[in-house]
Amino acid sequence: MARFCISTDLNSFLRSQYGLTIPKILYRHLEFLDRPFHILLMSKETLAVGDIKSPAGPGRPRAFDEAEALEKALCVFWHKGYETASVDDLTKAMGLSRSSFYGTFVNKQTLFHKALRHYSRRGLKNLRDVADAGGNDPVGAIMEALANPQGGRDGCMLINCLTELAPHDDEVAALGRQHLESIDEIIAGALEPSDPGQALDKARAYASLAIGTLALRKAGVPDEQISQTLKQACLVISP
Repeated sequence: MARFCISTDLNSFLRSQYGLTIPKILYRHLEFLDRPFHILLMSKETLAVGDIKSPAGPGRPRAFDEAEALEKALCVFWHKGYETASVDDLTKAMGLSRSSFYGTFVNKQTLFHKALRHYSRRGLKNLRDVADAGGNDPVGAIMEALANPQGGRDGCMLINCLTELAPHDDEVAALGRQHLESIDEIIAGALEPSDPGQALDKARAYASLAIGTLALRKAGVPDEQISQTLKQACLVISP
């Protein structure tokens, strides 16, 4: 069996993965994993690197922290938006080569979905922590955390993505619904009334109110005004 190595930038790949530099010899084009690559055919005088395999495959640990890489990708998507963010923007921010990027995340869309799920998990955990530490007014603490009046004009990453992508990306729409349902459940748990059904209805009203204030943030409304608006609106919902 011929032995070969995949590479988009062959010597860079070999140096980073194996510490080798291979002389220029014959390249052959091949479609592999839905992306064009080049195959280096190894002659008997050339050191064989090995059969095709993923650089980060089983038994070979990745040389980067995936959670940290996702956080950096989130910043790019958050500030630039999905459509505007390029692979070059992402690899530069994440500190990854293109081979590591594609070997780990496959493509920009897969990375985006993974980063969005990471953002959702982190945000919901933070919201539960806020509810637990909310003292006598856990709902008020949750509302303030959701609205985040001092958060600036970037808004909420997930709400931004729902607005931009959910109409034509079913996975983003599904993740958004799950995230919003989880927020409703957290608020309902903080209300603790005798009627769980009524608690969930009221929780949805609170969540809709807090999420609605994100539009005020993006419009540049002063944070004090947003906080005051939030308090007044909560009085309308409260019994």
